[in-house]
Amino acid sequence: MKLSTRTYRGAAAAILAGGMLLTAGCGAGGQADRSSHSGEQRANDGSKPAPVPIAPDGGGGAPAEGVDGGSEGRQKDDALEDSKPAADYLSTFALDVDTASYGYARRTLADGQRPQPGDIRPEEFVNSFRQDYPQPKGDGFSVTVDGARPRGAEGEVDGEDWSLVRVGLSTRPSDRAGERPPAALTFVIDISGSMAEPGRLDLVQESLGILTDELRDDDSIAVVTFSDEAETRLPMTRLKSSRERIHSVIDGLEPTDSTNVEAGVRTGYDEAVEGRRRGATNRVVLLSDALANTGETDADAILDRIDDARREYGITLFGVGVGSEYGDELMERLADKGDGHTTYVSTSQQARKVFVDQLPTHVELRARDAKAQVAFDPKTVKQFRLIGYENRAVADEDFRNDRVDGGEVGPGHTVTALYAVRLREGASGHVATATVRWLDPRTRAPHEQTGSVEMDAIDGALWDGASKRLQVTAVAAYFAESLRGGSMPGAPGLGELAERAGTLAKSTEDGAVRQLAEAIRQAQRLRD
Repeated sequence: MKLSTRTYRGAAAAILAGGMLLTAGCGAGGQADRSSHSGEQRANDGSKPAPVPIAPDGGGGAPAEGVDGGSEGRQKDDALEDSKPAADYLSTFALDVDTASYGYARRTLADGQRPQPGDIRPEEFVNSFRQDYPQPKGDGFSVTVDGARPRGAEGEVDGEDWSLVRVGLSTRPSDRAGERPPAALTFVIDISGSMAEPGRLDLVQESLGILTDELRDDDSIAVVTFSDEAETRLPMTRLKSSRERIHSVIDGLEPTDSTNVEAGVRTGYDEAVEGRRRGATNRVVLLSDALANTGETDADAILDRIDDARREYGITLFGVGVGSEYGDELMERLADKGDGHTTYVSTSQQARKVFVDQLPTHVELRARDAKAQVAFDPKTVKQFRLIGYENRAVADEDFRNDRVDGGEVGPGHTVTALYAVRLREGASGHVATATVRWLDPRTRAPHEQTGSVEMDAIDGALWDGASKRLQVTAVAAYFAESLRGGSMPGAPGLGELAERAGTLAKSTEDGAVRQLAEAIRQAQRLRD
């Protein structure tokens, strides 16, 4: 297994903080909701300061064996043992609910090709599946921490001192019948020549046509298209009495010319700013194969426009990818910079789920700039590695710096982070504390929620007694690591992994897990 090293910097920051959703507490865990004032963290009753993680050497940087495998390069175990770098027992990242990497990988495998390793983001595989986390009572997060030891076919622990630790965050779903702020959505639609392929522009038109009928009368829509240039087809318009006009605009779209993503994004944000509504959820929805070939194709230049609109007006970006060839990296970077997330659709069923089942109820936010921080106990933990989240890493000392971007999380979302954790021989007691920190979308007031886990809660066998949803999480992570050429403790071969996914699909009666099993089988056939 590969791991990365990081030097602990500064005094100990706090535990784990969150983004777009959550609730606390597995078997040995606990939780507390805190608001932050003048840098001081106090419990609900304000009687005493909340606990903060302690640096293993008091912050002095003395040599130790702990390692955070977050995002800054990896090393092999034997090199790690030899170097014994200064310990950092904190892991900090922005919350992410993207799923595009998994969706595109499934499409690529179904077409008989292996995905490029650089297109695989394990956290997006893991976060593509329903979880079993409890819901919070209020508008914040629940925090759940649990885990298990991977075991081989003979019942032996693979790498006996390794466990998988799952940190799960969840937000309360939106009540469709309840009140939500009106939505002001600017659809930026790619009509370049590449969108003529079946399953691209036609799927976008079908999806937006359905969505037009699903949104409320007090919601608003604007439509911008782009090929070699961008054009506003519909300024921000209330749906009431305008649905027929909106349908006409969408139905009349035809593919032409090349792909100038920069022009589309720039014009789309100009339209969103011009038509923004106070008290509404203002969002840009980019629908494209993201294969930029005209105008400014460098992501950084395009990102500048998004960043300005995000900071000044709070406009977020939702990226929807389509097509057998898809610019996944560009779309992901745009969404991250635009405080949003991405997904990928290739069928009418997937499009209906995104635009009909999810978007109408998710136009509001539960949390802005959500970050998580996990503090591992150096008395019980020797090494750890966060699986994925390389693009979402946050400096430990910036966990409570609210000027540093986090993730945006809507209602009914879950966020999962999976760690491979090497435990100290004979250790017992506390293993880790996870904290999520987020800003209220309306008031920008900071809040935190915490959960923790003890050794006895992660000591069971992964494939025997652990939660079925934890097993699904492990299968998704093992699969992603296999596709990108990495490894994890206790990783089964693709054949065994497909069998386990098939068994889980039956026991959970979950079609998404059945699709995961089929994707693993397709990968195995391509490898054989």
